[in-house]
Amino acid sequence: MDGVFAKKALGQHWLNDSASLESIVDFANLDKDDFVLEVGPGHGVLTRCLVDRAAEVLAVEFDDLLASTLESKVKANNLKVINQDILKFDFVQLPKDFKIVANIPYYLTSKLIRNITQSKNLPSVVVLLIQKEVAQRLVGKDGDMSLLSLAAKIHFDVSLGTVVGRKSFDPPPKVDSQVVKLARLDHQKLADSEVTSVFRLAKAAFNSKRKTLLNSLQGGLNVEKSKLEEISNKYQEIDLTLRPQNLQVDDWKILYNVFLKEGLL
Repeated sequence: MDGVFAKKALGQHWLNDSASLESIVDFANLDKDDFVLEVGPGHGVLTRCLVDRAAEVLAVEFDDLLASTLESKVKANNLKVINQDILKFDFVQLPKDFKIVANIPYYLTSKLIRNITQSKNLPSVVVLLIQKEVAQRLVGKDGDMSLLSLAAKIHFDVSLGTVVGRKSFDPPPKVDSQVVKLARLDHQKLADSEVTSVFRLAKAAFNSKRKTLLNSLQGGLNVEKSKLEEISNKYQEIDLTLRPQNLQVDDWKILYNVFLKEGLL
């Protein structure tokens, strides 16, 4: 595209399907008051859609060449381009209630979502085109939760959008993609003071995610199995025979409160 070849090391795949581009932008519900952060704009095909819908667009591009040529490809007074690694970008500098809309390299997904969820300035909406399998795991239905979906669902309602086939990209990736939306909750499901301890608990469990909570937490928290069995019998609201991927955010909060009361955290 434009004589610039995709760099495999940067996970670059150019989306060239206009219907898919429109579906990404539509899913974000943009209006003329929105400030939008685009990650990895590349040649600007999504950027053109964004500048038409939003008040301001800040495009953060890691590739030096693409960053230096984007403003000449997308001529818009409401576009600003920064040549920077998004993982080193501080979201605090952006206006409150900003939105993120992007087609990102697959390798970036987990780290970017973690950075977003840990920011002191949470976006109101995040719409990303990512690997289909990862998008569906991020939704975290019962039996398919992960640390990443837990991190997202503390702060956001997560929903799936359009599936984009691999042939819609140049060069085509080996897998299909899907649009995913994170809409910020009015009230996050855990208090800021609880998040660190809940994640310590969850990480201990997910280190052995094929085991039941009874067995994984025994090693992960260095607690005697007999103590965990005692707690399980004492509190009917928890079930340590489940595996960590079966627990939603509210379940982790209940488990955290029980373990805190019992002096295990």
